[in-house]
Amino acid sequence: MSRLGTESAFEVLARAKALERQGKEIIHLEIGEPDFDTPKHIREAAKRALDSGATHYGPAAGLPELREAIVKDVEGTRSIPITADEIVVTPGAKPIMYFVITALINPGDEVVHPNPGFPIYESVINFVGGKPVPIPLREESGFGFDLDVLEKSVSRKTKLIVINSPQNPTGGVLEPDQLGRIAEIAKTYRIPVLSDEIYKAFRYEGEFASITRFPGMKDLVIILDGFSKAYAMTGWRLGYGVMPVALAEHVTRLMVNSNSCTASFTQHAGIAALQGDQTPVTEMVAEFKRRRDVLVAGLNRLPGVSCRLPRGAFYVFPNVKALKRPSAEIAEILLKEAGVAVLGGSAFGQYGEGYLRLSYASAEANLRKALERMEPVFTRLAGG
Repeated sequence: MSRLGTESAFEVLARAKALERQGKEIIHLEIGEPDFDTPKHIREAAKRALDSGATHYGPAAGLPELREAIVKDVEGTRSIPITADEIVVTPGAKPIMYFVITALINPGDEVVHPNPGFPIYESVINFVGGKPVPIPLREESGFGFDLDVLEKSVSRKTKLIVINSPQNPTGGVLEPDQLGRIAEIAKTYRIPVLSDEIYKAFRYEGEFASITRFPGMKDLVIILDGFSKAYAMTGWRLGYGVMPVALAEHVTRLMVNSNSCTASFTQHAGIAALQGDQTPVTEMVAEFKRRRDVLVAGLNRLPGVSCRLPRGAFYVFPNVKALKRPSAEIAEILLKEAGVAVLGGSAFGQYGEGYLRLSYASAEANLRKALERMEPVFTRLAGG
């Protein structure tokens, strides 16, 4: 258990909630959760499913009708042929990363992963006795993989490469040429790639690109995706993985041993999400883009702060190195003095130090208020 990490967003959320109970008003920019309601047609589908008796056990790998709906969606968004046997539905997308790493990694095996990156990658790698091999995501390259470091880090000991695009926490995007180089490395060494594509709907410039597009990659890629972000369904806990059949059988066995199955009525909601009106998704992404522009412009006006315009997801990752303080300390000061909950970049790995992560999954009015509250704090910290 000492090797198992945590997700700092939930720790900061707990501290922020404690301050709220003391009567302090907190603006929550720490948690990666859309502030939109789940679209009505999805909620209605779940209610109908409950009323029709979808309250019992289902197949461990997921309801056949949802898996078929996922087949059509994946074939449409990635242009690869798949079958329902390659899909495992899980309660949230996070179990896919947990199960895949558990199934593939033995003690001492190396796993390449992005840094700064979602902290659960490294946590689970450590938990199963693997060796994390962090690849820096550098601001000067738009927070893309440092491909030179990747090429030097991969060897016959490498048993998995983890990628995430659009990316948490930086909002960076892996471009087709970068994905192509990663694909070539994976094919050369026959290394599976866990491609975390949970933010695929949140691409603000250009089209979403999956590493599955490259010849020879279909049998090496495990797609991680789900409903939490695009359909504002975080609390529903509904995700899935697409993977080679042999691995899907192992992941299904892990489902049997841990969760039995994913709740049936939520899966009916997932069918409605995929097959129903996509306008709510389009409108939410457009709103997030407006919020992104407001927040980035405001952050770049603060003393000691510089912020790149993220191209995906719904996070900004401003550079605060000029303040010459640990990022966690700056985040704590903002929480206590400004009532603004953010995360220190070090929560996402060693290369995240010197940055903060702010989620703009909050109303524009809250973002503007947060900027107003943060200004005197940054002015003081910058010595202004």
